[in-house]
Amino acid sequence: MKWTLLPASGFSAHAAAWDALRATGPAAPVLDAGFVACLLDAFGSGAEVLALCEDGAGLLAATLLAPQGRARWATFQPAQAPVGPWLQRPGADTEALLAGLVRALPGCALLVGLTQCDPFLLPRPADGGTGAGSDYIDTARISVSGDFDTWWEGRGKNLRSNLKKQRNRLAAAGTATRLEVWNEPGQMAQAVADYGRLESTGWKGRAGTAVAADNDQGSFYRAMLEWFCARGRGSVYRYYFGDALVAMDLCIEEGDCLVVLKTAYDESVPGQYSPALLMREEACRRLFDASRIRRIEFYGKVMEWHTRWTDEIRTMYHFNHYRWSALGRLQTWRRRAAATASTTS
Repeated sequence: MKWTLLPASGFSAHAAAWDALRATGPAAPVLDAGFVACLLDAFGSGAEVLALCEDGAGLLAATLLAPQGRARWATFQPAQAPVGPWLQRPGADTEALLAGLVRALPGCALLVGLTQCDPFLLPRPADGGTGAGSDYIDTARISVSGDFDTWWEGRGKNLRSNLKKQRNRLAAAGTATRLEVWNEPGQMAQAVADYGRLESTGWKGRAGTAVAADNDQGSFYRAMLEWFCARGRGSVYRYYFGDALVAMDLCIEEGDCLVVLKTAYDESVPGQYSPALLMREEACRRLFDASRIRRIEFYGKVMEWHTRWTDEIRTMYHFNHYRWSALGRLQTWRRRAAATASTTS
């Protein structure tokens, strides 16, 4: 087992090998080489490192790392990446891989951190010795199985009744609703601009963190969606009240998995309506009817509305590997001391 470190600027030359390794596990479009390359182009600092581990059977593990200060490294994790870029062959020993990696990094690296790990894609290693994990967020998925009407009947009565009342109210007012799906590369520039306008109506607009056609986020989403759409794997759901665009989802997919990367709605719409939820009901109906997608992933922090749509919730995690076990014990002691101090203050 040998680790090789390369400048991340050469990632494209290893994209095929990256995706071949990724294909040995569950479908994960957010770890696709195309997605990762767009992240690097938009948010990379130039200090990132591509680390590849090989054994006698070929590529065993791969990751993108970014320095976190003196002697510390972690997976490259811009805010737009739902999952940290770490791949390994199924059944490989994560701790053994990290032990080799921490010694292969330049200088005397003391810590390597895996961030925002999905236990469905990478089973959580046990704590102890040189490794320690921590919970990140709970996240939700919808499994697409059977027919929509049966699945929808299993949702809470309040959700179904509330959305039905909203549709009746809109119909009584003469407001037609419709769902469009855009999936052509040439549509993505307009899609991202429209998405930014919707997101700017809410708190992200007030905070200056909304997507915009002319900021780094907008450039990333446009390039990434164009890349996926060119391969038949990107889609933008657009929901209308009459001629007014009121909600959008930005989505990518692979195989039987669709990931909802971002959702925005027009917050100027009267509070008696939930355009994003109305859109989601119709989008789910289409996905159930098509019988192609089997897993809808959200990857954001579980909100109250998620729990009305699904009970499939799992905990994502971070995992730190320390060069020496004494460092791990020291960090564990510090965390416990800090937790104790916060509860007694």
